[in-house]
Amino acid sequence: MADTHPLALLVHGAFAESASWNGVIAELNARGIDAVAVANPLRSLSGDAAYVRDVVVSAGRPVVLVGHSYGGLVISQAAAGLENVVALVYVNAFVPEHGQNAFDLSTEFPGSTLPDTLEPRELADGTVELSIALPKFRAQFAADVPVEQAALMARTQRPVTQAALTEPVAAEVPAWKTIPSWCVFGNADLNIPVEEHRAGARRAGARGIREIAGASHAISVSQPAAVAEVIAEAIAAVEAAREATGAAHA
Repeated sequence: MADTHPLALLVHGAFAESASWNGVIAELNARGIDAVAVANPLRSLSGDAAYVRDVVVSAGRPVVLVGHSYGGLVISQAAAGLENVVALVYVNAFVPEHGQNAFDLSTEFPGSTLPDTLEPRELADGTVELSIALPKFRAQFAADVPVEQAALMARTQRPVTQAALTEPVAAEVPAWKTIPSWCVFGNADLNIPVEEHRAGARRAGARGIREIAGASHAISVSQPAAVAEVIAEAIAAVEAAREATGAAHA
């Protein structure tokens, strides 16, 4: 029999990788919640969203789709029109309208210091990918993560193409417009200004909003319990709604 309990699918953003969700997965597993981190290619918004969409469809069960940072754009496009995505959780993530891109949203409010930390690399096909310079990584991305751990994160970061950050969301109806959403973010995020996070939560009409004082952009690493609590809240809400619907039709 197919599992009808929601699976949490976790999508990392730029300059991170799937292991950035390790602490969150451990917290969710301790609550009896199944969770899997998706390896986001970070090559193009359309391609990344198509890949995540394939992963969601192949799950064969209800999915709570979770996105961090640029991953918020990816899940907003990937989940559009998918019936098995029952909730979205934005973790220090962009909540985009149709036609917006990461660059637009990161500059909508003042406060991002990311541009001054980036190192470009030209690839053989003429495209450019971006990384955060190693000496600047912890202060920019993970200021509340222990020094040794942040150093490892800097050396395992996944570069993102410039094209991915400037490609607009193609979905005419981004998924948050039809799927219940939750938002958790830190007020010390130096990649995405906290006012952008607050605006995104309002835009989505988020069912739950949690703002964590002092949390950096790497909130899934520094605050895994808080992030897991919000994901668990989303799962509990959609399961309660499903049970109520089932009771009403009994």
